[in-house]
Amino acid sequence: MNTIEIVIGIVIGIVVGSLVTYYYLQDRNKKNKKNAQESAEQIISIAEEEGRRLKKEITLQAKDESYKIKSRYDKENSEKQRQFQKKESYLQKRESDIEKKFENIDKKQKNLNHKEGEIQKLNNKITTQIEEGHRELQRISNLSEEDAKKELFVKLEQEYQYEIATRIKAAEDNFKEVADQKARRIVTTAIQRIAVDQTSETTISVVPLPSDDIKGKIIGREGRNIRIFESLTGVDLLIDDTPEVVTISSYDPIKREVGKLALEKLILDGRIHPARIEELFDIATKEVDSTIFQEGEDTLLELGIRTMNPELIKLLGRLKYRSSYSQNVLNHSKEVALLCAAMAAEIGENISRAKRAGLLHDIGKAIDKEIEGSHAALGADVLKKYGESTEVINAAASHHGDVPATCIISGLVQAADAISASRPGARKEDIEAYVRRIESLERICNDFDGVEKSYAVQAGRELRIIVKPNQIDDVMLTKLSYDIVNRVEGEVEYPGQIKVTVIRETRSVAYAK
Repeated sequence: MNTIEIVIGIVIGIVVGSLVTYYYLQDRNKKNKKNAQESAEQIISIAEEEGRRLKKEITLQAKDESYKIKSRYDKENSEKQRQFQKKESYLQKRESDIEKKFENIDKKQKNLNHKEGEIQKLNNKITTQIEEGHRELQRISNLSEEDAKKELFVKLEQEYQYEIATRIKAAEDNFKEVADQKARRIVTTAIQRIAVDQTSETTISVVPLPSDDIKGKIIGREGRNIRIFESLTGVDLLIDDTPEVVTISSYDPIKREVGKLALEKLILDGRIHPARIEELFDIATKEVDSTIFQEGEDTLLELGIRTMNPELIKLLGRLKYRSSYSQNVLNHSKEVALLCAAMAAEIGENISRAKRAGLLHDIGKAIDKEIEGSHAALGADVLKKYGESTEVINAAASHHGDVPATCIISGLVQAADAISASRPGARKEDIEAYVRRIESLERICNDFDGVEKSYAVQAGRELRIIVKPNQIDDVMLTKLSYDIVNRVEGEVEYPGQIKVTVIRETRSVAYAK
C-alpha cells in the first residue's frame, strides 16, 4: 500500500466520520427541539392556569373591597341623613318657637296700643280739666298764670330775702363738715373711671439749650443752617428771645419728632453745619422709623395678636404720633380693641377677630394727611391691600356710618369707638369752644346787680366775683354765689365743676401829710 492510498483512505475516513457525526447531531437536535417545544407548551399551560387563578382571586378581592366601601358609604350616608333630620327637626322647632314669640309680641303690642289709647284719653281729660282750672283762676284773679307766679315770687323774695340768705349760709357751713369725705369719694370714682393714660398732642415741641450762645450756631451764617434744617425736616424752627429754648413747629407729628431728635443730636454734637445736619437728619429718621415699628410690635404683643403684615405694623406704630381731639389715636385704638373683645365675649362672637378689628379701625389716620379721602375709606383700602378679612375691612369702613355695617363685629367697633371717644377725660374741647365758655361765664356774673368785676380763672374752673361793698353785705354774698351757680348750671355746658368765689372788700384810705 502506497502513500496515496493511505491518504485517500484517511480522507474517506474523515468524510465518512463527518457524515456520521453530522447525521447524529441532526437527529439529536430534532429530539432536543421536540423536548423544548413540549416544555414550552407545558409552561404556557401552567402560566395560563396560574393567570386564571390570580384573575379569580383579584376579582374576589375587588368585589370584597367594593362591598366594604359601599357598606362604609351607606353607614356614613345614614349618619349624615340622621344628623340632617335632627338639625331639620331642631330648626323646625326653633321656627315654631319664633312664630309663637311673634304671636306673643303681637298680643302684647295690641294690649300696649289699647292701654296707650286709654292713657291718652286720660291725659286729654286731665289736660282739659287743668286748662279749665287755669281759665277759672285767671277769671277770678284777672292775672295770667305766669303773671301770678312772678308776682308771688317777687313778694316772697322781697319779704324773706335776708332769711333765705341766712339759711343758705348755715346750710353751707354744715355742708363743709362732710365736704372732705365727699370730695375724696368723687375723686376716687373719677380715677377709677379714667384708668388709662392720656396724651395731649400739640403742634409744637420745645428743645432746651445748654446756653443761648448756641442759637447763633443753629441759625448759621446768613441763616444757612436753619434753612437747611427746615428744608430737610419739613418743620419750622422758632428761635426767639425765650432764654435757652428753641421751639419746633409742625402739624405733622412724625416730622416734628424727627426734627426734635435731629436738633438734640446737633446740640449734643456741637458741630452744626449743613453736612452734619444732613447726616444727623438721616440718623434721626432711621431711629424714628425703628421706634414706629417697635411701637407697632409692642402693641400687638400687648393685645395678644400674633401675626400681621409688616406694613400694617408700621402704620399702627405711626398712630403713636397722631392725635384726634387731643386723644392719642394709638391709645384710643388699643382701648377700642379691648372693649370690642369684652363685648364679643359677652355675645359669643369671635374675640380675636373683634379685637383685631377694633385695633385697626382707625388705621387710615396714619395716611389720611398724605392721601386725599376720609380715614375710614383709606383704612378699608389699606386693610384690603394687605389681606385682612372682610369683617375687619367692613368694620374700618363703617365705623363712622359712611357705609352700612354688614356684620356684628362692625357694630361692636362702632359702639366701642363711641364709648372710648365719649367717656370722661377722653377728649378735650377746642380753643374756640373754650373761649366761648369763658366769655359766657363772665357775662353771667356781670349781669347781676352789685357786681363790680368778674374773672374766670384756672381755665374756667373758678369764677372770682368782686362786688360793690355798699350794695352787697356779707350775708347777701352767699345768696349771690348760689344765684350765679344756678345761672351757670342752667346756661353753660362745662366739664367737671366750677368754683364760684364772691369777694366783698371794704377799703379805708387815709393820707398822712
